[in-house]
Amino acid sequence: MARVAFENIYKRFNKVEVVHDVSIDVKDKEFLVLVGPSGCGKSTCLRMVAGLEEPTEGEIYIGDRIVNGVDPKDRDIAMVFQNYALYPHMSVFDNMAFGLKLRHVPKADIKKQVEEAAGLLGLEPYLKRKPKELSGGQRQRVALGRAIVRNAQVFLMDEPLSNLDAKLRVETRANIISLHQRIQTTTIYVTHDQVEAMTMGDRIAVLNGGIIQQLGTPQELYDHPANIFVAGFIGSPSMNFIPNAKIVSDGDDTAVVLEGVGRVTVPQIFVERARAASDRNLTFGIRPVHLEDAALVGDRDGDVVHSSIDATADVVENLGNELQVYLTTGNKNIIASLDHRSRVVAGNKVRLFVDSDQIHLFDTDSGEAVF
Repeated sequence: MARVAFENIYKRFNKVEVVHDVSIDVKDKEFLVLVGPSGCGKSTCLRMVAGLEEPTEGEIYIGDRIVNGVDPKDRDIAMVFQNYALYPHMSVFDNMAFGLKLRHVPKADIKKQVEEAAGLLGLEPYLKRKPKELSGGQRQRVALGRAIVRNAQVFLMDEPLSNLDAKLRVETRANIISLHQRIQTTTIYVTHDQVEAMTMGDRIAVLNGGIIQQLGTPQELYDHPANIFVAGFIGSPSMNFIPNAKIVSDGDDTAVVLEGVGRVTVPQIFVERARAASDRNLTFGIRPVHLEDAALVGDRDGDVVHSSIDATADVVENLGNELQVYLTTGNKNIIASLDHRSRVVAGNKVRLFVDSDQIHLFDTDSGEAVF
């Protein structure tokens, strides 16, 4: 197994720069996810590790070796593609064994390695079948098995679940997580789906416009987004943003005032930062799960008065365990994930309690987080 390092990587196609100064150190045995919208450069980063693209500037390491200019076949990597890339005329066994045959591995060893990988992935009953006789999830497991038998230093996965339906995506996602826990191969996984990123990655690198916006654990990105882009991209439903926030202080009390919307007390730990940013153009952020129906909260020592948003419910979706409510407040649309006991009705006004310990504040002009 091996670490993978990107050191000041740039990639340009003619005059178009698609990757800008990317530096990441992927630890040995780590599962790193590259996530971002289409065209952000994540697949290009993966292809540069694989040797399918060469960086314009910078160096890529696999282990302690610089692999710039090294042929893909000599990099000791295994890649899993979005479209499976299986040979339709070959059986499952032959598809999984193909790479080993090219390397002239003895037949007995090929049989042993393929059967072991098939056992890990639950593919033993299908080894004699052709790909057309398999479901999408089974085909993707065959593609994973072909990578496993290579016993490579690094696995590269390029949106491997995109062609699967919702149920199969969840099942195959669990298979990949379980597989990584067992074989502990350094893995770089590319996706545009933030739910996949959050559930699978040891760490996540969020890219936008070819630039790393933030690199950290899923919880770090969720709790402490570095900027508005990360805050809006990570989390489902995405964070609510209300512009034109003002900081006001009255003695020991500091609050965020949202004109025509409400007022939210700033936690003591963030008071100094809030006051220092009071002369800037600010955007307030709060996640839907951190809003509650004030009618269910009670007074909480007056906090509902000091940390609340007044809104009108437009649409109420009952998901059984919760209500997902789409609201309008101060000409701004927001979403709240409320307790299923809430009596909120579409068309009615509602007061939402804001968990002030979970609020976020951003500099609107730069997009950077204040806290």
